[in-house]
Amino acid sequence: MKNRIWLSLTFSALFLAASATSAVAERLVLKGSTTVLPIAQKISEAYMDANPEVKISLSGGGSGNGIKAVIDSTAHIGNASRFIKGKEVKMAVQNGVTPVAHRIALDCIVPVVHNTNPVENLTMAQLKSIYLGKIKNWKEVGGENRKIVVISRDSSSGTFDAWRSLVMKKKRVTPRALTQPSNGGLVTQVATTRGAIAYIALGYMNDDIKAVQVNGVMGSAETTLNGRYPISRPLFMFTNGWPKGETLSFINFILSRYGQSLVEEAGSIALY
Repeated sequence: MKNRIWLSLTFSALFLAASATSAVAERLVLKGSTTVLPIAQKISEAYMDANPEVKISLSGGGSGNGIKAVIDSTAHIGNASRFIKGKEVKMAVQNGVTPVAHRIALDCIVPVVHNTNPVENLTMAQLKSIYLGKIKNWKEVGGENRKIVVISRDSSSGTFDAWRSLVMKKKRVTPRALTQPSNGGLVTQVATTRGAIAYIALGYMNDDIKAVQVNGVMGSAETTLNGRYPISRPLFMFTNGWPKGETLSFINFILSRYGQSLVEEAGSIALY
């Protein structure tokens, strides 16, 4: 009798251990970029529909936080709208982590203004001067006599890094600039502030705000793919080493033709 009880307890323990392992294997945690967030949401919903046993946890917080989550092993996938920095690679190595980048989509960063703003086009030089704080009134760039309210992303944002590199050429954004922690926050503030200018990922464009051309070119999938639009960048998902199991399956899913069609549905630009 004692042997039967012991065997029963042993099998129960083994079953619980196997179930726990299975639960961990079937749960994916994604963190990071708000630019990648709409893509990740769309892909996650479709993936869970196709794989009901898989549960996906998804949150934003910026590209820096996504990469840090992979380095700290608090996420299986770190979403980022920029490439990993040298200091992050060093931190990863110290933690025994090997970050691997997977390019999952393309994006362009679009300057946006209030719907009532008559300005249709800005040059790269004008954008830089506005964000340096040198151009302070819309009348200086063909608009009405109204103070420019400069709005930027916070420093943990991959979109901020791309803007600083491509537009600012590493120069500091004016300290008078207001900051927002997300693309959605930028859209809301521009939509409610008549003199505002901000820059957002293409996937966040809507009718509440107005896109401005850059050097006479409107940001779009077509102008990004043909190289005409000057403020474009790839989007990434980072993993610790080459992915395995459910993480690999998820990455393969987003890179499939169906997955790339969902990237377009989310408002971003498919790789092919």
